[in-house]
Amino acid sequence: MRTRLLVVLVTLALLVVAAFAVPLLSSTAGQRTQELVISRSSDVDRFVVLAQQAVDSRDPAALAAEAAQYSSLYSEAVVVVDAQRTPLVQAGGMSAAEPAVHALVEATMRNEPPARVEALSPWSATPVLFARPVGTGTRVSGVVVLRASVTAAAADVTAAWSAIAAGALLVAAVFVLLAVLLARWMVRPLLELETGVLAVAGGHRAQVPERSGPRELRTLAASVNRMSDAVVEAADQQHRLVADTSHQLRNPMAALRLRVDSLGAELDDRHAYHATVAEVERLERILDGLLALATAESTATRLAAGGADRPAELAESAELTEPADLATVIAERVDAWRPAADRAGATLVPCPAHAEPVLVHAPEGELAQILDVLLDNAVHYAGHGATITAGWEPHGATTTLVVTDDGPGLSTTDRARATERFWRAGGEGAPRGTGLGLAIVREQTRARGGTLELRAAEPHGLEVRVTLPAEVTS
Repeated sequence: MRTRLLVVLVTLALLVVAAFAVPLLSSTAGQRTQELVISRSSDVDRFVVLAQQAVDSRDPAALAAEAAQYSSLYSEAVVVVDAQRTPLVQAGGMSAAEPAVHALVEATMRNEPPARVEALSPWSATPVLFARPVGTGTRVSGVVVLRASVTAAAADVTAAWSAIAAGALLVAAVFVLLAVLLARWMVRPLLELETGVLAVAGGHRAQVPERSGPRELRTLAASVNRMSDAVVEAADQQHRLVADTSHQLRNPMAALRLRVDSLGAELDDRHAYHATVAEVERLERILDGLLALATAESTATRLAAGGADRPAELAESAELTEPADLATVIAERVDAWRPAADRAGATLVPCPAHAEPVLVHAPEGELAQILDVLLDNAVHYAGHGATITAGWEPHGATTTLVVTDDGPGLSTTDRARATERFWRAGGEGAPRGTGLGLAIVREQTRARGGTLELRAAEPHGLEVRVTLPAEVTS
């Protein structure tokens, strides 16, 4: 927008300067041409008087002397002929026999009006011929022809045009500077507003300056700041509500678990007892998942906004962003989940050996939690006889954690919904899971500047890819 506005303003400024400069150049050239015409016409008229005297007295000596002196002084040629076209004076190297001079003499003898002198320019070099008849009325007794040099007049036009051009360039430079300042004054607040809106969309707290630009933009900036404060505060309150609710429910859930366990020995219906315990455990997992999700969302918002505000939070953020060895974490979690995979009838392929650390910008605790969710889903949903692999793919500035299984996989619609909260494969009647695992992974990945992607594996199955910023070693 700034470029387009600058183009419009600069174009208008240059057009205004040109609208003044071009007529001024034309006027200056026309004025100097008129001065030349007036000056040389006066000289021609003087020679006409002298030529009439020479014709009347039949003595051209005075005329010849005056013409020679004029030619020597102004370096311009003078030719005077009588009624019979006989040269009376030829001074300055011009001859009456020259075609241009002869044609002009014949036209003047017929009392034809002289041709209009074209306006001079800095590159004019052709001399101008002036002619006047000698005599009165229809009785023409001769012709005076003067060849005027335009060198001095062209030099004057050049000097005048140079001054006008310099002034026009100076004015144009001033206009361009004003256009740049005006464009900056108008566009800069818009760019700051755009940055503020993008910050709000990304979880930042916008801080748009409210003292620059037009009054309408300053008012809009203040509104954006208030909206940003309200949005961030609402998000913080939502996170606190989920975290506080999950935390506060843990105590009554623990008490309920103790009471159920204490009643277990006295109940005759063991099936009902085990079902009750399973539901209590499921509620505990949901509460743990909600607390983990609230923590992940809070971390994502805080890191996206540029870090924490208090020293303790700054220390925590520094600890969280310390690079971790992805290959080591994968090997540990694969070993930990192998017994569960064996019980489910699945094969968990060992992690390939690695010589160098595979460092990514995420703490080991979060990496382990992400792998636990992905391996848990693969073990329980891939099915009996499935093969599960976990590895990584380096991509320069990023590294991708890849967990793949050859189970039934998910449809395109299910893959799009898999990261939604409380969504579970198989719908609401699914026998296990809280539906929060992939939602937690998504938030934890986003908090570290990464991405989560679910793909269909070939020929069948599911491939989960978690891309995280890599630690580039020199």
